[in-house]
Amino acid sequence: MAKGETLMRTDILTITLNPTVDIAATAPRVYPEHKLRCSDPHFDPGGGGINVARAVRQLGGQATALIAIGGGAGAQLLQLLALEGVPTVAFQGPGESRMSFSVTDQQSNEQYRFVMPGPIWTEADVERGLNSIDQATGDGTLVVLSGSQPPGVAKEFPSILADHISGRGARLIVDTSGPALANLLRQPHEAIHVLRMDGAEAEDLAGRPLPERADTAAFAKELVDRGVAANVIVARGADGSVLSSNEGSWHSVGAKVEVVSKVGAGDSFVGGFTLALARGEPLQDCLRFGVAAASAACTTEGTRLCELKTVERLLPECLLERI
Repeated sequence: MAKGETLMRTDILTITLNPTVDIAATAPRVYPEHKLRCSDPHFDPGGGGINVARAVRQLGGQATALIAIGGGAGAQLLQLLALEGVPTVAFQGPGESRMSFSVTDQQSNEQYRFVMPGPIWTEADVERGLNSIDQATGDGTLVVLSGSQPPGVAKEFPSILADHISGRGARLIVDTSGPALANLLRQPHEAIHVLRMDGAEAEDLAGRPLPERADTAAFAKELVDRGVAANVIVARGADGSVLSSNEGSWHSVGAKVEVVSKVGAGDSFVGGFTLALARGEPLQDCLRFGVAAASAACTTEGTRLCELKTVERLLPECLLERI
């Protein structure tokens, strides 16, 4: 935990093991072998769980962001989150927190994004993080694990985390990818309340195309029946998202909007869904609110995520149907 910080329990706790300071700038042109004179940079706190907590804040709720920090970049992360009013619980991670940056070519409007891997973790670092999570998690806490895992963290980490919180009356929401996601399908864990993935990941895991909403719902229901998670959500891009549980399957269509940036749409969905769940809304209504938040995020620059007034305006367009 950061020096001078008071440990707090919270209804929503987001976990970011591999946070980043996101730096964004523009240049007249982007081309090799020359010094590129950029605009003044814009700094944002980044990482899946951090963005989920920021989205919850923008939607009128509050989530605590639990993050691993190190060095000057870690201190800057805490400062940036404090400026946005996002409460944090920080613990010492290995090395220096990572920084990532993007440069937009003003002539073509193409964006070049450079994402750093982050410091390598050891078993001791993982244990320190789990201890911080244990202390911050109480009865009824919604724990959100979102974003990439840093180098050195085992693909089994979501299951390890589920073991840690399963006896606390907490519910775990997992939005991960790559080996960690694939491992959850091979080794299901009954303590995972919600598992979310995108359409491409679902097709890759299913080993077949999922062109129709019913196809997506059938695959998600397969995962529920196998005990991978109590509820499985698959994002279908502009077509919204599908949710399957033991009670059935639902689809909520995304609102038709002029897309400014799709960056942050997934994190905004998770933020909206989790906030609605914390407020006791039925699962299908949580799905609809999450889809509206994702649609709202597409109307802004990625770093701004979703805005409540836009979500409220778009919500009537996000129609819900049972599949």
